[in-house]
Amino acid sequence: MLIMSVLVSAFISCKKSGVETKNISSGIPYVAKGLSDTTSGGAVKGTMLQGKTYTIKRDLIVPKNDTLYLQSGVTVCISNNACIIIQGVLISMGTKDSNNYFTVCSLKKNFSIVPAVSDIAWNNGNGWWPGIQCDTSCTLCCIKWTHIEYTGAATAITEPFAGSKPAATNKGILFQNHLGDLIVEDSWIYGTIDDPIRISDGRISIMRNTFEKCGYSSNDCANAKGGTYGDMAYNLFVGSATNGTKASSKGAGIGENECQINMYNNTYVNGGFRTGADKGADIDFEQSAQGMAYNNLIVNCRVGLRVIGPTPNLAAIPNADTSNLSYSNNYFYGDSVSIVDQIYPVGYITKPGAYIIPVPATTNYVYNNASGGASSYDASGLAGRNNPLFVNFPLPEFQALYEINCVGNYNFRLQASSPAIGKGYTGFSALAVTKVPSKFPYSAVVSQPGSDIGCYQRNGTGNQH
Repeated sequence: MLIMSVLVSAFISCKKSGVETKNISSGIPYVAKGLSDTTSGGAVKGTMLQGKTYTIKRDLIVPKNDTLYLQSGVTVCISNNACIIIQGVLISMGTKDSNNYFTVCSLKKNFSIVPAVSDIAWNNGNGWWPGIQCDTSCTLCCIKWTHIEYTGAATAITEPFAGSKPAATNKGILFQNHLGDLIVEDSWIYGTIDDPIRISDGRISIMRNTFEKCGYSSNDCANAKGGTYGDMAYNLFVGSATNGTKASSKGAGIGENECQINMYNNTYVNGGFRTGADKGADIDFEQSAQGMAYNNLIVNCRVGLRVIGPTPNLAAIPNADTSNLSYSNNYFYGDSVSIVDQIYPVGYITKPGAYIIPVPATTNYVYNNASGGASSYDASGLAGRNNPLFVNFPLPEFQALYEINCVGNYNFRLQASSPAIGKGYTGFSALAVTKVPSKFPYSAVVSQPGSDIGCYQRNGTGNQH
């Protein structure tokens, strides 16, 4: 019944928008009626046509039971702090050769090293537009090969979506329907004030994306809460304020399941340096969340994989569901003593088997599984060791770690001689829970666990950026 309800919603909305569904299984939707590039906002349904640029000057709202469909090569220029609100369905079908954009077209990305307060990406902590806000009625938000840039600005009024708060920062993408699907694949998120992706509830596939300059002074990148269920895999996180991937059952409604997220084959670089000392930096499980974390590459992040233990703990957060949580074969590298002494974050209950590199015996970390979590330990001998050998990225780094927060000209693929190759664990499967049938081009394309650590695989699979 659930699959049928999703399909019925998609068929009705596409037909209303002028997109014939009879040919959609071929991957080439027929457009009966496209949107004019003079569209400036308001209630919108239909298809933004291939290669066109649309300028949005006021809030754009996709009504319930309607669809906004973007063909490839579409650029949506946002101005006047306009918000995109999805009460129905949003589908952005960029391609590898013809990306889509939601951006502020007057801005130019800055790949040089500058302090956050003077970086145009963040507009001095104000952001440039609120982002894509999906209401509780949104059944599908599918973002493929799409750039989403400069989000998180506050709105002046209460907007028509659940959780809107005037004068508060906004999420880059907000999704909150426990019977809906959020699919974000092969996309780029650049410059966010708040969480780039916040899922309050729903089924998710967050695969093969690149996150840069995410979080001005705090906030996580892919932040799953409530009863969210699904996969976060093959993503690259560079310079995130706090965690790259996070799972917490906080906010789950009565009768809802725990948050369950499989986090695997992600790469996290320089995370956690624009946030408080009680925050994470790459992977975080807390507040009854469960799932898996395997084959992740963590490089120069302020702390390592963080599992919240029984309260009271350092952050006074309820503990993760450790009986339904497994993790191993992750790889940690740190330039300095202060970083390697937090491979196992002090005050939390990350088990010694979290990493295949470094092996637990190279530290004097003691796992006590107590409410106080781990005590301080000495891993100073590991500083600068176990270089994962990126194709092009300096280790040890030549700048303060918080200053390198975007890909630029770096290449985070692994050299042929990297010690991270072949160290992955593949004895599990993706959850693959989204319900859009595979015959539709906007269904999830799920990458299963890879044998190489991190988001890039030597066989060419994984992250394609």
